[in-house]
Amino acid sequence: MELVIPFGGRLNELYLPQDRVAVEKTAAHDYPSWDLTPRQLIEVELLLSGALSPLDGYMGRKDFEAVHESMQLTNGGFWPLPLSLTVDESFGKEINPGDTIALRDAMGVLISTMTVSDIWQHKKAYETDKLFPDTTAGYTTAELEQKYYLGGQLKGIEPPGHYDFNQYRYTPAALRALFQKQGWSRVVAYQTTDQMHRAHMDSVYAMAKQAEANLLIQPLLGEIQAGDMEHYARIRCFEHILKSSAEQTTMMSLLPFAQHLAGPRAMLCRAIICQNYGCTHFIHWEDPENQGKADVIAPYEKELAIEMLSSPVMAYVQERGQYIPLAQAAASETVLHISDEEFHRRLQEDIQIPDWYTYPEVLAELRKAYPPRYKQGFTVFLTGLSGAGKSTIAQALLVKLMEAGERAVTLLDGDIVRKRLSSELGFSKAHRNLNILRIGYVASEITKNGGIAICAPIAPYRGTRREVRAMIEQQGGFVEIHVATSLEACEARDRKGLYAKARAGLIKEFTGISDPYEEPEKPELRIDTQDCTPEEAAQRVVLKLEHLGYIR
Repeated sequence: MELVIPFGGRLNELYLPQDRVAVEKTAAHDYPSWDLTPRQLIEVELLLSGALSPLDGYMGRKDFEAVHESMQLTNGGFWPLPLSLTVDESFGKEINPGDTIALRDAMGVLISTMTVSDIWQHKKAYETDKLFPDTTAGYTTAELEQKYYLGGQLKGIEPPGHYDFNQYRYTPAALRALFQKQGWSRVVAYQTTDQMHRAHMDSVYAMAKQAEANLLIQPLLGEIQAGDMEHYARIRCFEHILKSSAEQTTMMSLLPFAQHLAGPRAMLCRAIICQNYGCTHFIHWEDPENQGKADVIAPYEKELAIEMLSSPVMAYVQERGQYIPLAQAAASETVLHISDEEFHRRLQEDIQIPDWYTYPEVLAELRKAYPPRYKQGFTVFLTGLSGAGKSTIAQALLVKLMEAGERAVTLLDGDIVRKRLSSELGFSKAHRNLNILRIGYVASEITKNGGIAICAPIAPYRGTRREVRAMIEQQGGFVEIHVATSLEACEARDRKGLYAKARAGLIKEFTGISDPYEEPEKPELRIDTQDCTPEEAAQRVVLKLEHLGYIR
């Protein structure tokens, strides 16, 4: 039985023979080291495994620019995406063509060495794709002009380590061997970054059946962080789906892939990867946002030995009790649809989701991973001038939430954190930002684990507060409370005598006097403690939390 040929004629695996690995490891002690970013680690893994065959490493400048201009390597071969190793200026200035560098993961493990053939900087901004002007080429933004680009051959030492779902991780050679063993000569690949529900599965099953082929589901794994619940929940959902699938004709293989904002170029690159894994057909999803891309891709399909299949938009027809292509639904039939946004809203608000939309086991898994707001952890972040009343409100709020007893509650008061977590820091802008980021990190861990964090720092800078919000919202809820007591009122209180010292010049960079306080633009709530008691202020926060759905 013959499998589809790899792109370029053969799999180009770049790992050194075992008898040469020890020698290269020893030599690498003297090489300049570059710590690969999570994205670069994915690229290197794909290159070393042969998934990006026939490439033998990162492109040199001529190939990079030729591929960008015409999707053609300098040897005449087709390739859709430019690919080079991007490094910062300080490292780039140390390297010369002919040097060998060591590429390591975040733990310092040597993954590969690279003999540098080219090093250059972009002199112009590639902000839109020349060949596909309707899409943004995210790999060539103006921001990257300050970076150095390296090309060169790779010598693989060891694969990047993975501790999750290794039973579903295959190299192209390993998956090809499995296909050979199972007699799979025709394989339809469906790659996805999303969770699959009934519409997706009914569609890909039908397409595999029509092609008289087996089905390979390839979840795309991007730059995964430790504790990424979405990643783990998504794969567990696929496991549930596989249990209800035909075992002899369906399987799953995880694919590390760094997403490129490059539209059809990225799709063509993914098709090449599927061909290298031994697949004969590649499904790309025709949703409303991607309409017309099949026509754009068509002229380049002849370069591939894999057949591109365009999946239609599916719709559930109530009268038939099944999903069909939307274009086949009659005007008299009732078409039911739930958007992704509506699905997540229902998850968040604990609203019923109909059986026709997804599988019960998948829904149960997603409800665990994305609990409704009243079961999520969240952070209440009080910000305002010194003396505004943040700590007093925080104390009152702590008691009220403890009385409810629904979750563990932790108070991260500004003064307490300064003593316990940031005692070595001063009050420069850099140190104040670092202190707030430490508070944000601790609060994000509390939030991730289903607790409530109450934070009450001054946090004078909008940019830092935005960074903290982004950090915490990845894990749960974030509610910003601007304690908007005026400077005059705060200075009149001056319980600690800090404003007097600041006016006398004894305290430098004091917020509100010699350093600015940047008021929140869109906090969830503003409170002026001149207008209410601490009890009333805390109750207003409780009502806001109830309105937002975090408590009930």
